[in-house]
Amino acid sequence: MADFVEKSNTKTAVRELAAPIADVNAFAGIIQGVLDTNPFGCTPYESGGIIQEPVVANREAYTSRILYEDDEAKTIGQISARANSVAGFNANITEILANTALATAMGGIPVSDTGNERYLCSLRCHDPTGEVYYVTFARDQVRISSYSDDAIVAVVESWADTVPALA
Repeated sequence: MADFVEKSNTKTAVRELAAPIADVNAFAGIIQGVLDTNPFGCTPYESGGIIQEPVVANREAYTSRILYEDDEAKTIGQISARANSVAGFNANITEILANTALATAMGGIPVSDTGNERYLCSLRCHDPTGEVYYVTFARDQVRISSYSDDAIVAVVESWADTVPALA
């Protein structure tokens, strides 16, 4: 039987944030800033005969949580809703909060539980050296993965040091 032979050495580095990113708008602003300004100095590349952007959002997930409270503000139920965009996230919250039939069925008043919202966006980045790596933002951490050159971490870390929400 053949053995698996290591072909590359990819790494992962994580920055735990001192405080969670405040809200979905602050989170989306950080992501859009990376997409607009390309602070990592990424370059376009060709894959399958198609020119790829230097940095692209590879995967997104935004989870809202709605609590149902009784007249004494005691939680009597909850609903979580996941969307693949900020627009879908906001639409979910608006729809659930306005759904009186659902509130009646749950037996309480709907309240958005913003402290327990979760956000995730993974960016695929192409380093000038040719390496493709990922920078994944969550509400409480930033993860760099699938890289081998430590200079990539240095570039991302230098940029993150300039963003107060990523302290």
